[in-house]
Amino acid sequence: MPGEEPAGGPLDGVLVADFSRVLAGPYTTMLLADLGATVIKVESPQGDDTRTWRPPTRDGVATYYLSINRNKRSVALDLADPADQDVAHRLSARADVMVENFKPGGLVRFGLDYDAVRARNPSVVYCSISGFGSKDGARLPGYDLLVQATSGLMSLTGDADGEPYRSGVAVFDVVTGLHAAIATLAALRHRERTGVGQRVETNLLSAALSSLVNQTSAVVAGGVVPHRMGNEHPSVFPYEPMATADGELIVIAANDRQFRRLCEAVGAAGLPDDPRFATMTERIVHREEILGVLVEKLAARGAKEWFDILTGVGVPCGPINTVAEGVALAEDLGLEPVVYPSDSAAVPTVRNPVDYSVTPPSYRRSPPGLGADGDEVRAWLLADGQ
Repeated sequence: MPGEEPAGGPLDGVLVADFSRVLAGPYTTMLLADLGATVIKVESPQGDDTRTWRPPTRDGVATYYLSINRNKRSVALDLADPADQDVAHRLSARADVMVENFKPGGLVRFGLDYDAVRARNPSVVYCSISGFGSKDGARLPGYDLLVQATSGLMSLTGDADGEPYRSGVAVFDVVTGLHAAIATLAALRHRERTGVGQRVETNLLSAALSSLVNQTSAVVAGGVVPHRMGNEHPSVFPYEPMATADGELIVIAANDRQFRRLCEAVGAAGLPDDPRFATMTERIVHREEILGVLVEKLAARGAKEWFDILTGVGVPCGPINTVAEGVALAEDLGLEPVVYPSDSAAVPTVRNPVDYSVTPPSYRRSPPGLGADGDEVRAWLLADGQ
């Protein structure tokens, strides 16, 4: 856009028309924006739903919204209004990428569906995100909790004899956003080579089944239906929290070597030589017997002391932190988890998780207020009669 400083990232010069809201789509477009793309967030006059999802807040703004909307410009458009619809059409005609997560078919009446956008912009990369796909699942609303339930994740989460639980974060919205970003980048690469745009589609259920990895593989390749096991792992032991003298510690022994080191460190060096415990398969069968010995030994010291001892001999372990403690750990490890955009608002957000040796992510803009860039965006799109 006129007057915009070059972002310097690998997507510098790429214009993204963001017609998405809530989480999966905005997460996708934020990742693209971090890499230098110019992202124009199109909102209804009421704004993205996440603006109202509070508490918690920062200066009255929902932190949910802040978490996924940095590096963007906001324009508020009523797509049912002919003048605003014209602005939306102009934006879609100029965009390199359009991202939307309307209910499948929901943009047809506004002339913003793929066929309509492609007619005015043949090289566009048009990314559609839905809950259950655009075929028979098109009628179903796409909420993460519904997909956690219907995909089977909740059947795996919680105590073995207890209620099914959802994840503490909208995990499939995030995973779907990652897949959408990858697909968009792949389509841009194809366009760079051929000049041909395309539509890429993903949905929460497909992303969920892919991300359940070993659990869905158990079904489709092994004919086994997984079930809730609390904090136990179906194929690895130890791989769970264990009680110490003053709290729980995650303890992992994912191979025979780690298991031997663990046993030696806690004072049970003979366990790995017992044929019942010599292999992972045998340890899974006899997990209760091993667990009894390990818990008895771990009771002699506190979690912090065991962390130092076990880490020192190469046994993976760690405390069960709060989210605040997780951020503090990342800071202690030099990961610099919190970033501040270079604008005057400087709203803190969690950094992009990827480091690049040549083209690092940039943090140029705090999450925008509703319609904050509307006048500028409209003037640019309406300039010169384009």
